[in-house]
Amino acid sequence: MKVVVIIPAAGLGTRMASPPSGKGKKAGPSKQFTELGGTPVLIHTLGKFAASQEVSEIYVALRETEIGSFRKRLEKEAPDILQKEVTFVEGGEHRQQSVANALAGVSASPDDIILVHDAVRPFVTQEIIHSVIAAAQKYGAAIAGLPAVDTVKQVERTAEGAVIIATLPRERVVMAQTPQGFRYSVLKKAFDEATADGFSGTDEASLVERSGHQVAVVMGSPRNVKITTPADLELAEYYLKTEPADGCR
Repeated sequence: MKVVVIIPAAGLGTRMASPPSGKGKKAGPSKQFTELGGTPVLIHTLGKFAASQEVSEIYVALRETEIGSFRKRLEKEAPDILQKEVTFVEGGEHRQQSVANALAGVSASPDDIILVHDAVRPFVTQEIIHSVIAAAQKYGAAIAGLPAVDTVKQVERTAEGAVIIATLPRERVVMAQTPQGFRYSVLKKAFDEATADGFSGTDEASLVERSGHQVAVVMGSPRNVKITTPADLELAEYYLKTEPADGCR
């Protein structure tokens, strides 16, 4: 069994990118290229999977115009990551298309494991990576997740905002994280069916659920934060300062 990681990183990240400050000025970098401790968030994320002895290959989906420059930066700043087999593919307009493009280039057996991980979750631990791999191998599909700690309300959107229509039991709710892991055959079937039906999901697990396959949940971590806003970046800077020297806990 081999483990292949797909990192969709072709998004614009408009909630993080700084707006243009004047005529002729360019917007700031997309969130995956925002620097964290002087290094792009995406490089931090790739480093976690490169450090895993279980991971065989890594596919990174980027915008076509970014592939060459990022490959050069990786060669210069983090050549150890390239000791893994790293393949760059052109990403799509949306996450689902980026993952589909990468999946199309993967050569895998039905029982090989495919992990999909957010480019901007740089604090994933080796323990979480291993747990998702093990659960995906056992159940066919698994994600990292956290129990909800706040009261969760279901709402109906209105022109003036939203109205609560139900309170969901917290014990039945988890907050999904990544990585999300699947047997290759399970994920490929789910993507093929979604493409045929024109269905778009919010994550890979939603496609697999739609395909009729149960998805297990393993414990994630509050530190496995998705960096999408400037406030998230401030928290990430703190986490970086308190992370173990090897970054692999």
